Amino acid sequence: MTPTTEAELAELIAHARDPLWIRGGGTRDIGTPVQGAVLSTAGLSGVSLYEPGALTVVAGAGTPLADVEATLAAEGQRLAFEPMDHRGLLGTTGVSTIGGVVAGNISGPRRIQVGACRDSLLGVRFVDGVGRVLKNGGRVMKNVTGYDLVKLMAGSWGTLGVLTEVSLKVQAMPEAVGCVLVNGLSDEDAVAAMSAALGSPYDVSGAAHAPCGVDGHPVTMIRIEGLEASVAYRAAKLKEELAKFGGDMVVERDANKVAAGWAWVRDAAVLQGGGGDVWRISVKPSDGPKLVAQLRAVFADATVLYDWGGGLVWVQVPEGTDVRLMPLQGHATLIGAGDVTRSTVSVFQPEPAPLATLSRGLRAKFDPRGILNPGLMGA
Repeated sequence: MTPTTEAELAELIAHARDPLWIRGGGTRDIGTPVQGAVLSTAGLSGVSLYEPGALTVVAGAGTPLADVEATLAAEGQRLAFEPMDHRGLLGTTGVSTIGGVVAGNISGPRRIQVGACRDSLLGVRFVDGVGRVLKNGGRVMKNVTGYDLVKLMAGSWGTLGVLTEVSLKVQAMPEAVGCVLVNGLSDEDAVAAMSAALGSPYDVSGAAHAPCGVDGHPVTMIRIEGLEASVAYRAAKLKEELAKFGGDMVVERDANKVAAGWAWVRDAAVLQGGGGDVWRISVKPSDGPKLVAQLRAVFADATVLYDWGGGLVWVQVPEGTDVRLMPLQGHATLIGAGDVTRSTVSVFQPEPAPLATLSRGLRAKFDPRGILNPGLMGA
């Protein structure tokens, strides 16, 4: 089913009797598809409003992400939260949509500076599980009133409603970029270095560490963006700040090389094509190396990537491994997995009892029949 209007979508949902698998472009299918019809938002496409001066864009949920980014780039602007492309990691095809980005709250390396996707979301329109058309928010931040459904819908993965339109704030592209590369640090020293950089006054927009970088050696990456003179000054200061951690340091100033390096981090390229299960784990940065050490004590060849200053750890382990069975002080989401793992392990981290009660209450309110993406309800 591919409705082309919001009214048609509402009619389809209102009369649905079986579960619906909500799909944007099909690039982020992380759960087990339900036995029901696929409901695509691809027909709800197009940028309906773009005001560069107001840093605001409004688009249908099925609008390809590439179209939104091209529209913004023509005016020297971008989505601040740097959404990830999951296709290489999951082996999916299709075209990522802006609604899918919002539904998954997909946020890349720049999250540490500007916040997540939900922090750029100004307004939403969606159809709930009984066919009601709801809207919340507006085109500027002060218009968000009442229930903050804007924040609620970001990261709900289509379990509360089907997005039809989203409104987002955007930002100007920087004049210059730079990346301080520190080679050869251990995981512990890399996290300490990233924490020092993020705690400095030098406005870092990315901090990542790969124990096995493109050249096969550990590399820690610190990104800065802004005006040319400012980037040059901050890069030099960061080199001084990070010298105490050791390692060989260079500063990359070629914009294309910096962009390629951070796309590699954003899309977790080091984990692509490696087989096994892929987990995305949010932890306190100082706990990340401990978690990885525990994993490697069992799986010596586990592939790892740290982002968000160490607060996000991507790991790839043999199929069938439930990392939540470890003494994990964090939040683990199963992103890529084979059929064996998917049949036995929920996608999302089991919620504490009070939060689980709240979640069930929300689903009962917005989808009382339980027909929207029930395979993703997870915990």
